[in-house]
Amino acid sequence: MNKDLPIIYEDNHLLVVNKPPGMLVQGDHTGDSSLVDHAKNYIKEKYHKPGNVYIGLPHRIDRPTSGIVVLAKTSKALSRLNKQFSSRETEKTYWAIVKKPIPSDTAELIHYLKKNQKKNKSFAYDNATKEAKKAILHYKKITELKNYVGLEVDLETGRHHQIRCQLATIGNSIKGDLKYGFPRSNPDGSIHLHARNMTLLHPVKKEKMSFQAGMPDDVLWKEMEKQVDS
Repeated sequence: MNKDLPIIYEDNHLLVVNKPPGMLVQGDHTGDSSLVDHAKNYIKEKYHKPGNVYIGLPHRIDRPTSGIVVLAKTSKALSRLNKQFSSRETEKTYWAIVKKPIPSDTAELIHYLKKNQKKNKSFAYDNATKEAKKAILHYKKITELKNYVGLEVDLETGRHHQIRCQLATIGNSIKGDLKYGFPRSNPDGSIHLHARNMTLLHPVKKEKMSFQAGMPDDVLWKEMEKQVDS
């Protein structure tokens, strides 16, 4: 395991990693080192590859979020994964730690989200409105923590900041998420949102594969994992 890049699975076509919170998935205006950069360096060093290394990115998670990111090592794999992600054939489950109380232990949330490019933030509406996209998620309470609740979230759609925005809209901002109304940031700039599980069809072997990402080194996450697994 690369210390900067925790590998969940690797073969000739796929590289599945557990992204640490705070790491960009892809380079942006900040110029900070990204997950794609780390993946290219990892492959270059491991396989002694000269020249450029190919890494394709079929999906993303937000910088302050941790968990599973699937990378493609070939253009064929990327093309097939792109189709899976765009047609919602993949299954993704997130864990989130939110402030109490929650309206109900299980719920389906339906909103219409509009992205504000300038603020890099989404806004939720109860009814269809111009340029807003329908967003659907399902959550259930899976653990009770001292001042918080641990949720498991299944996405039916994949909108910009969807989980963050929808949970904040019902009054349950994710711990550390200042952008969506949580009162305090986490010391490391992370938010308590983690891409926990993913199931997809292998782009070449056509086999169904499931992956799970271990939790970040954080007291609340570890407590949540311990309670759920016990």
